[in-house]
Amino acid sequence: MEMTTRENFTKTYSFNQKVTGFLIWTFTLTVSLLVAGFPLIVLMVALGAIMAISLQSLLPISAVLLVAVGLIGANVFGILFGAAVLTFKGVNPKEVRWLSWLHGEQNILHKSIFAACPLTCDYELTK
Repeated sequence: MEMTTRENFTKTYSFNQKVTGFLIWTFTLTVSLLVAGFPLIVLMVALGAIMAISLQSLLPISAVLLVAVGLIGANVFGILFGAAVLTFKGVNPKEVRWLSWLHGEQNILHKSIFAACPLTCDYELTK
């Protein structure tokens, strides 16, 4: 009885860990596509406009809708596929060094220096 409960707990914990990792990877890849992939988005919009104009003669009513759904679907599929591959390869988002912004960890390389510090940091009070 106790062995079965432990096995179920381990399987549930592992499943929850994979789902959490998948959701974190999905969020991270989406943010990365929006922020760092902005030139890629501009290129996709330009190609989508050209495709919609060229398809307008063949499909006068639904050319723009078809191109928009295709581009958005390709982006969503790419993000979900990338997140699934990273999750099932076992890459934990906490192990990736460049994701410290996601976990709220401090970057030790940058130390805050306040504007008044050069004037007051070396100042000692004497009585």
